[in-house]
Amino acid sequence: MTETQKESRIPLVRCGLGGVLMGLANLVPGISGGTMLVACGIYTLFIDAVSDSTRLRFSRKTLMVLGAVVLGAGIAIGGLASTIHWALVNHRWMMFSVFIGLTLGGIPILWSMAKPIKKDSYLGMIAGVAFMGGLVFLQEMGGEGLVLSGTVGFIVGGAAAASAMILPGVSGAFLLLLLGLYEPIIGAIKDTVHALKDGDVGGVMDQMGVIIPVGIGVLLGVAIVSNVLKWVLHRYERITLGVLLGLIVAAPAGLYPFRDGVLPIVGDEIKGELVTEENLIEMQASDNAKDWKQESFTPSGSQIIGSQMLIVLGFGMTVGIARLGKEPDQEACESAED
Repeated sequence: MTETQKESRIPLVRCGLGGVLMGLANLVPGISGGTMLVACGIYTLFIDAVSDSTRLRFSRKTLMVLGAVVLGAGIAIGGLASTIHWALVNHRWMMFSVFIGLTLGGIPILWSMAKPIKKDSYLGMIAGVAFMGGLVFLQEMGGEGLVLSGTVGFIVGGAAAASAMILPGVSGAFLLLLLGLYEPIIGAIKDTVHALKDGDVGGVMDQMGVIIPVGIGVLLGVAIVSNVLKWVLHRYERITLGVLLGLIVAAPAGLYPFRDGVLPIVGDEIKGELVTEENLIEMQASDNAKDWKQESFTPSGSQIIGSQMLIVLGFGMTVGIARLGKEPDQEACESAED
């Protein structure tokens, strides 16, 4: 196979499975879909495709990569949302253990991509760990930041949410909470969906003051962030891969599995919404259990062993997916380097 043929070869199976993991990650609080793409070794491929599409540079490769990732994510979200929700409510420690393994499985993949490891790679790793550590700290402390509103605020919120979809390790919901926009944006989306189901045109139009600016922000966020990422990935590859490696290494810090949800009471705040006597029953419904405050518990011996086994399983899954589509000579080269 010639060099040109190798470069044009598209690992569709890997992209599809990476999309599935991306979709599943978006259903689990604290997990970034972008992290799963990094772990599967298709992040650069995906960013290139998104960047090219935002500049209307469509090619067979761009369409096939985006199609495989989006299809995989759609299948996961549409077909497994209820299962993942049930597992998060009833077996949270098991789900988080698997995702810790899935995330850590990206370390050897990124390490191989970043070779030869030099000083700038280590500097990138330190920056990635520090950034992720800061995010985890803010999430654990329930930090609050700016409170934005109005058209400009909703555009910023849409851009932040879109950026989080493609930035590994960053939670879109958490960014919206920091901006004070989670409740109005999610509320507008819910009200729009309900109005569409009821055929209420007026109800839909009432929400356009939020939906349209958020939509503009999403488009701007995807276009700007994807092109910036493509530029740094190709211009400063080693340090950028170092940053991604740091993000992957630190990401499990916010995924401690041995926690249980605490039943909300009046006065609590869930995803930016205050629990009142009027909405208490709704907030205590199982549909909202994955968003309750978490309280650590002392795991049993069987839970500790089970968690370790699930972490190993997740690790093996990611490594296995990342090896799909590799050429035999490429694998031999990597083995020789090791």
